[in-house]
Amino acid sequence: MKELSSDQFRIIDANINRLGEGLRVLEEFARMTLNDAVLTQKLKDMRHQMVVTNTGLYNQLVKSRDAAGDIGSDMEVSSESNKREPQGIIAANAKRAQESLRVLEEMAKIPALDLDSERYRKSRFELYTIEKELVARVSRKDKLESLKGVYVIIDAAWLKERKTSDIARQAIMGGAGVIQLRCKECSHREFLKMAGDIQEVCREKGVLFIVNDSLEIAMAVKADGLHAGQEDMPAGELKKLLPIDMILGYSARTVEEAREAFKEGADYLGVGAMFATATKESAEVVGPERVSRIKKVVDLPVVAIGGINKGNIKEVMKAGAEAAAVISAVMGEDDIEKATRELVNIVRGAKGG
Repeated sequence: MKELSSDQFRIIDANINRLGEGLRVLEEFARMTLNDAVLTQKLKDMRHQMVVTNTGLYNQLVKSRDAAGDIGSDMEVSSESNKREPQGIIAANAKRAQESLRVLEEMAKIPALDLDSERYRKSRFELYTIEKELVARVSRKDKLESLKGVYVIIDAAWLKERKTSDIARQAIMGGAGVIQLRCKECSHREFLKMAGDIQEVCREKGVLFIVNDSLEIAMAVKADGLHAGQEDMPAGELKKLLPIDMILGYSARTVEEAREAFKEGADYLGVGAMFATATKESAEVVGPERVSRIKKVVDLPVVAIGGINKGNIKEVMKAGAEAAAVISAVMGEDDIEKATRELVNIVRGAKGG
């Protein structure tokens, strides 16, 4: 130990402390925000394995510590902000921990130290992977929490020569919280172009964009989510193919279908038809009471769909739906923004806000 100077011990001490602090912040997000036992355990194990040192080294580190005289403690970076979103906090603390691991990896190469440089290197690369998953899971949670209110489905069959991007923009100005694109009869090229245009608008406005049915299109435009039905690939198989931060909605007419979708990993349910609808005349009407029944047995957000308009949207919200999906009630009107705003105001009244 005598071969090391006090400043070298201070470098090691400062970075062990920074590492522990950064990992602890990430651990708290995994535990408190995500309730993710696996990620929490990984971060906890890393924190304990990387921060604990032998007694002799620990005594040297504490002895060399000079927090009051550290010139870096009062330094500020102009790009740093005291206000961050959760994902920014995660990124900042992951970087803090990764940088510390890199310093410790290099310092551990000093022969006089009984430290394993390779262990720090491996942990650094493991943390890159954990950070990616943590950010993705928090992003997914944020998206699900935004899944509420008026959910406008832009159906290509109702365009009437209007641009999908214009309809999306007007619906968002009217207060829509989610936009979905349905394109049953489009060519792949047309579908992709429409999806890309809508995604650009939704990203600019901070509104969720969901693609109906097509996994390929959803992945291509990096949509916020995919909605699939009972006739599509099973929810469990789709879930394996989707990125962690992309949410999966799945249609469910019955309580049994809702249970199965939940079991297979769906993030939210599309339940309907609430009422008779001109957009899908063959749809079985299940009524708002089906929302109430499903909400009692399945802990997932529910998007009610089918024949919803100004005259009945309050019923589905009172039944417990987080959101109400509409097509003709918006796309059948000349003034998209006004039609959406009227629905939004009714929903706010039904939810007490």
